[in-house]
Amino acid sequence: MATAVLPSFVTQTLGGSAGALGLIEGISDGLAGIAKLVGGSAANDETRRRNLAAGGYVVTGVATAAIGVATSVWQVGILRATAWVARGARGPAKNALLASLAPPHTYGRAFGYERTMDHLGAVVGPLLAAALVATIGVRHTIYLSVIPGLLAALAIVVAAREAAGRGGAIRRRVNLELGALREAGIVRALTPVTLFELGNCATTLLILRATGLLYPGRSVADAAAVAVLLFAAHNLVGSALSYPAGHMVDRRGPRVVFGAGLVLFGAAYAGFAVSSHAWLVFFALAGAGMGLTDTAESALVARLLPDELRGSGFGLLGGVQSLGDFVSSAAVGLVWTLVSPSAAFVLAAAWMLLSLGATLATGPGSKIRFSAPRTG
Repeated sequence: MATAVLPSFVTQTLGGSAGALGLIEGISDGLAGIAKLVGGSAANDETRRRNLAAGGYVVTGVATAAIGVATSVWQVGILRATAWVARGARGPAKNALLASLAPPHTYGRAFGYERTMDHLGAVVGPLLAAALVATIGVRHTIYLSVIPGLLAALAIVVAAREAAGRGGAIRRRVNLELGALREAGIVRALTPVTLFELGNCATTLLILRATGLLYPGRSVADAAAVAVLLFAAHNLVGSALSYPAGHMVDRRGPRVVFGAGLVLFGAAYAGFAVSSHAWLVFFALAGAGMGLTDTAESALVARLLPDELRGSGFGLLGGVQSLGDFVSSAAVGLVWTLVSPSAAFVLAAAWMLLSLGATLATGPGSKIRFSAPRTG
């Protein structure tokens, strides 16, 4: 809920700029990347997986809810960063836990289902927030964001107990395992992902662009209400396509699905660049791209690495995602402020083209293991 109303809260309630919002999101994602690397290396150990995943959800919920009491932009930045560090630490642990529960030939569907549920929760939350903003205001709506985090922590504990009964327990030292990951081929496989993440700007900037095209000079309440509805629509499309994308990953491999997601993202960013009033279509395209790329990236790591390296692998993937998000969100926000919104989204679209080129270069004959493994 808080993510959906954050653009209006920063720019309207606190008087911040689009550049400030972009820097907040970019710095938060950058710190989350460091947390993912450290948390990923810790998540190679089964016991730490459970603690990191459950504790991360609790801290994220509490810090996000505390944004509601902020009275200045810098306070929002600190709280957002705290929430995103906890979110970063929990991510690799959660993904490694899921991979340990699913059979290898269903990794695509497993992560597609996980993405479906995650995005669906991001649909219900904003829709509820839209009603709450109109009745109790923006700040009190942000306060309530602590509830989903606590419920998610409870679900993680239950899943960890189920995984604990499967096979021997894995006990590992906290180690980045970079040498082993490089030997497994993950560094080469993540090249297209890195290029993609360098252009994959924060969803909050998409919301700000769409609300600007819809309601110039809107009130704070109207802007917040429209923002949460847009965020819900974005995640609804992502939720609807994540599981089919996972099914396609199991049949064709992550490369095909990832490439299709890049095309959708590129079309969305190009649409926002031309200031078209068909902004809802472009918002939906971005949601569809998210559903495909998120699923493909997670399934790639799960398929490529053994269980004892998956924590570090998901941590490295998360670090790449966060580093890219830091660069893309900060760059798009600053270009938006210094040049124009159109120029900002042209920049984002250009990165999609570069990533697509790298993805196409990793075809069946490539040494980069980004396609489906052989069976039979």
